[in-house]
Amino acid sequence: MTKRKSTHKKGADQSRVLLIISLIVIVLLSLIAASGVGYYFGFSDGRDDMIERFAKAESKQKRHEVVATKPPVQELKKRLERPLKRETKKTASHEYSTPLNKVDRPPSGPIRANKLTVDLPKLAIIIDDVAFRHDVKKIKALDLPVTMSFLPPSANHPDSAALAAREPFYMVHLPLEARHFATPEPSTLLTRDSQQKMLEHVRSLKQLFPKVKYVNNHTGSTFTSDEIAMNRLIFALGKENIGFIDSRTTGKTVVPYVMKNFGLSYVARDIFLDHDSDISTIKQQIAKAVNVARKHGSAIAIGHPRSETMEALRQSQRVLSKVELVRIDELL
Repeated sequence: MTKRKSTHKKGADQSRVLLIISLIVIVLLSLIAASGVGYYFGFSDGRDDMIERFAKAESKQKRHEVVATKPPVQELKKRLERPLKRETKKTASHEYSTPLNKVDRPPSGPIRANKLTVDLPKLAIIIDDVAFRHDVKKIKALDLPVTMSFLPPSANHPDSAALAAREPFYMVHLPLEARHFATPEPSTLLTRDSQQKMLEHVRSLKQLFPKVKYVNNHTGSTFTSDEIAMNRLIFALGKENIGFIDSRTTGKTVVPYVMKNFGLSYVARDIFLDHDSDISTIKQQIAKAVNVARKHGSAIAIGHPRSETMEALRQSQRVLSKVELVRIDELL
C-alpha cells in the first residue's frame, strides 16, 4: 500500500509540472504573437502616415513651383496702377563694344531709303534708357522727332511703362545678357532661358507696352552673339508682331544671320552718339551720323537722355538741317 501511494504522488507532481510548463509556453506564444501583430500594424500605420506627409509636401512644392514659373504680369500691372513716384536724378548706364571702331558699321547695314526718291536723307535718333519723368521732359524739350526707347519697369524705375503709355509712339529697350556689365536689369533675358520663358517674357512686355512695334537691345553682347538664343528671341517677338533693332553692342553679333534665316530685314544702329559724355565729342558723332545718312540715304543713331547729349543736339541744328530727322517707324 505504501508503495502505491508513493507512485501516485509522483505522477501527480509530474502532471503539475507539465501543466505549469504548458501555461508558460502558452503565455510566451501569446506575447510573441501579440508583439508580431503590433509590429506589423505599427509599421503599417507609420508607413501610411509617412506616405501622407510626403504627398502633402510634394503637393505643396508643386504649388510653389507653379507660382514661381508664372510671369510677373500681375505684379507689374499693380506697379502701373500706382501714381508716378518721386524719383532721383539718375540715368541707366549702357554697354559698349571695345574698341568701338571695330563695329562702327553694321555687317549688312540697316534698311536704306533710295537716295533717288527722297529730297533729303533720313536720320532716326533713338534715345535709349528712358525710365524717368525727367528723361521724358529733357527729350521733349528738344522739340525734335526722336524715338524714345523705354526700359521695362523695375524696382529702380517702376513707372517707365506708365510714362510710355502717355506717348503716341515709343520703343522698348530690351535688357539682354552681357559679357561684362556690373548692373544688369532684373528683367534681363539670358542665353540659357528656354523658348517658353522667352515667349512669356515677350507676352508680358506686350501687356505692359501695348503699343510697342520695335525693341532694341539694352546691353546684350553675350546674347546677341549666341545664335540659338537669338533664334528663340526673334521667334518670340514675331509672335507679338514686334521687330528687333540691333544696338550692336558687340562686333560678334549674329543678328544679321538670324534675321536672314527668318526672312526678315536686318536693322541696326550706325552711330553711338554719346559713348564719351563730352558735348564737343557728341557733336562730332552727330555730324558723323548725318554723313552716314547722306552717303547711304538713311542712318540710325543711338544716344541717351544725358544733359550733355541733349545740349549737343540743341547745338547741332544746322548740321541736322542737312537730313530729314524722323522717328524710327518712318524710316523702316
